[in-house]
Amino acid sequence: MHAGQAGRPALLNASGYVTPRRRATIAAKITARVNEIFAEEGMRVQTGQILARLDDSDAQARLFSTKADRNATAATLADLRVNLANAERDRRRAEELWNKRLISEQALDQARTTVDSLQARITLAGEQVHAAEARIRVAEQDLDNCIVRAPFAGIVVSKDAQRGEMVSPISAGGGFTRTGIATIVDMNSLEIEVDVNESYIARVKPAQPVTAVLDAYPDWQIPAKVRTVIPTADRQKATVKVRVAFDRLDPRILPDMGVKVTFLGDEPSPRATATPRVLVPRAAVREESGSQVVFVYRDGRVERRAVRLGQIQATGQEAIAGLSDGEQVVVTEVGRLRDGQRVQVKK
Repeated sequence: MHAGQAGRPALLNASGYVTPRRRATIAAKITARVNEIFAEEGMRVQTGQILARLDDSDAQARLFSTKADRNATAATLADLRVNLANAERDRRRAEELWNKRLISEQALDQARTTVDSLQARITLAGEQVHAAEARIRVAEQDLDNCIVRAPFAGIVVSKDAQRGEMVSPISAGGGFTRTGIATIVDMNSLEIEVDVNESYIARVKPAQPVTAVLDAYPDWQIPAKVRTVIPTADRQKATVKVRVAFDRLDPRILPDMGVKVTFLGDEPSPRATATPRVLVPRAAVREESGSQVVFVYRDGRVERRAVRLGQIQATGQEAIAGLSDGEQVVVTEVGRLRDGQRVQVKK
């Protein structure tokens, strides 16, 4: 295994694809012919933007018919109110004549019945007007359904219908009717989906750092994190689906691209990553005024070097400071050497 981000160890490798969380094939709610289509591949659309207009001649005709029914009923309602006003006057006169015993009780009842009948007919006509207005709203909705809009902002990745074709929300027409207008992808919802063998799923945790490499850009390491582990396994493949979110999106990342991901472990502890200390043979160390010095051989001369020593080991003593790994020190006749003195290495 190799090291990943910031020296993290790689725990697991997997392959998958870039997938959007929000991807939709936009379809019409009605069956109709496409009059105009504005969606094109690669076009960026906003929420509510018109993608297509369908043939609305039938919807226009239904709307006109329902409005005419409403207007006719409203006109009848006005006539009934006029008749009711006249009937109420006749009833009042009948009541005055009845009080003077100038008409029969039957005539009074007839006047009252006429008023009650007209009031009932007015109530019925009012309800008919409300029903006609409800049918108008349905017809207006049918007319609005002839306009297909984008449900969310994104990029059109597929144009699925052409002008003059029939579209329908269900399969119809023997395969000659389209069921979609266009396919839109929300590019801000792109993430990675991989299948991890269930034997290794214990190594994967939410928010775990991941390095992703697209097949199209093999030299580009993209930082990412585990978004979620889908809590179910595929019994056929013995895998668990894992979704990985990019730390930052880039225009080069496109849906359905192949990608390889490396799941990373925890950062190594400071003790494990500390610079290894250099071991110095005890014979190479000389005391001078309370300090320890060694002579380093370089280019035929020796260089006096003060060092700080640490723990004593079986093969020497740790040099905490003053020496680098790989430098050569003199171990014989150290007491007779001077800084800068030319020496020869015995073969």
